[in-house]
Amino acid sequence: MKLPQTLSDNITEVIIKIIRFTSDRHRILTENIDNLGKPDFVPRDLAVDEFSTVMNNAINEHVLNQRLLFCDTDSIRFGSNGSFEVEAKTDYRAYEALRESKDKYLELQVSKMMENTLNMKLANELLKQKECINNIFE
Repeated sequence: MKLPQTLSDNITEVIIKIIRFTSDRHRILTENIDNLGKPDFVPRDLAVDEFSTVMNNAINEHVLNQRLLFCDTDSIRFGSNGSFEVEAKTDYRAYEALRESKDKYLELQVSKMMENTLNMKLANELLKQKECINNIFE
C-alpha cells in the first residue's frame, strides 16, 4: 500500500516551508541579540501569526479541494517551484522592551528563540516521521 503522491508531496511542501520560515526567523532573532549594543538599532521579526494563518488556510484548502493554495500577504510572497520570501518587519514590542531595559529585551528575544527552536525541531521531526512512513509504504 502506498500513500497518494499528492498527499505526500503536499505534506512535505508545508513542512519544508515551516522549516524554512523558522530557519529565517532564527537568523533574524540572532541578529536582534547580536546588535543589541549598536546605536539606533531597531529589532525586527517575522510575522509568525500571519505565516500560521497562511499555512492553516493552505491546509484547509487541501482538505477541501485536494490542492495547496498559498496566498501572498503583506510580508509573505510565494513564487514558483515552492519558493517563498518573508520580509522582516520592525518588532515594536521588542523595541519598547529595549527602550525599557536591556534585560527585558533579552528575556523577550530568548523567549522568542525558544519558541522558534521548538517549532523548528517539531517540523524537522515531522519530516523525518513522514519519510519513515513513506519508506514503509513503498
